[in-house]
Amino acid sequence: MDSVEAHLADVLAAIRPLPARELSLAEAQGAVLERAVAARWPLPPFDNSAMDGYAVLASDVAGATEGSPVTLPVLGEIAAGDTGAHELRAGACFRIMTGAAMPAGADAVVQVELTDGGREQVTISAAVPAGASVRYRGGDARPGDLLLEAGSTLGPVQVGLLAAAGHGTVLARPRPRVTVLSAGNELVEPGQPLVPGQIWESNSVMLAAAARAAGCAATRHPVLRDDTGEVLAAIKEALAGADLLITSGGVSMGGEHDVVKAALSTLGTVTFRKVAMQPGMPQGFGTVGPDRTPIFTLPGNPVSAYVSFQLFVGPAIDALLGRPSAGLRTRRAVLTADVRSPAGRRSLLRGVLGPGAAQVAQVAPVSGQASHQLASLARANALIIVPEPVTAMAAGETVDVLELP
Repeated sequence: MDSVEAHLADVLAAIRPLPARELSLAEAQGAVLERAVAARWPLPPFDNSAMDGYAVLASDVAGATEGSPVTLPVLGEIAAGDTGAHELRAGACFRIMTGAAMPAGADAVVQVELTDGGREQVTISAAVPAGASVRYRGGDARPGDLLLEAGSTLGPVQVGLLAAAGHGTVLARPRPRVTVLSAGNELVEPGQPLVPGQIWESNSVMLAAAARAAGCAATRHPVLRDDTGEVLAAIKEALAGADLLITSGGVSMGGEHDVVKAALSTLGTVTFRKVAMQPGMPQGFGTVGPDRTPIFTLPGNPVSAYVSFQLFVGPAIDALLGRPSAGLRTRRAVLTADVRSPAGRRSLLRGVLGPGAAQVAQVAPVSGQASHQLASLARANALIIVPEPVTAMAAGETVDVLELP
């Protein structure tokens, strides 16, 4: 059997980052920035008010108190978006809205809560220092300042920053398009009635959700029958709109119903192998189609499929995006109960990792470790890693655990 590391190395050797292209901001979320972005203009582009209130000279209200307020005439109102030229003279003020440009000569804003809200004249009951409630031109970024580094993943805030900096598009690697297919005569679409011998299909639903959580635009194909021609046709159809394909089921180590394996024998260069891990021993990976699209053929048992996704597909998605892989998010923890493992395989046992520093956290194995037991996986937040040579570990021993997203 191949090691986990050997299989992952073969996967990553075959992955090439997606080419960067100019994306609209609507397309940019989850993309990875190709080049650093610097500010081209000051942010904000002009001095403006941080509050609804009154633009003043701070010296005019320096003595204002509740017991001895200052009253000033109001020269007018400046709303956000007002592009007119306004100039303040000493001994007066302008009523001003949040985001509105400061009038020339004003150096502070008295928030409306410290006034009587007057429109012709206003009574101010507190002093404010120069600069109070003023957002200065370039206070967030000056021209030439680095806004986003190359390789940054564009989340909502980063997309908002690009918009604030005046960028309508951005050069970035787009989110990989992933299509998930699942085959089996026993499978029925969720929500549909069952007859004896059938189960609701969950793998493609789960794997598509995992791909979205990893930063992809993912879709799932409706359930496929155990028919080689049907599976082959679905894979060929999916190639037109996918950067990565995932199948589930039909790849066991023998059997006349291994339709995914049979279909792929005529398409591309997919290798099927045994990996020294439990769950998830039967694995397949390769490239298919004219664009050499990567394809993972994952086991049909749901826990095996999910664990395989975390170990192999997640790093491949990072590679498609051209970002350093987070790798296995492992930490050390203390077992709260004994565990067992077959010799020669790396066991990844479901567990609940408790709070605490990495040196003192505890991890409790959950009941139900069979590869079909999805309910126990839903209770887990980590995988307890038992190395290949080890067949048993006792409560109180320290282990590596893989934190699940």
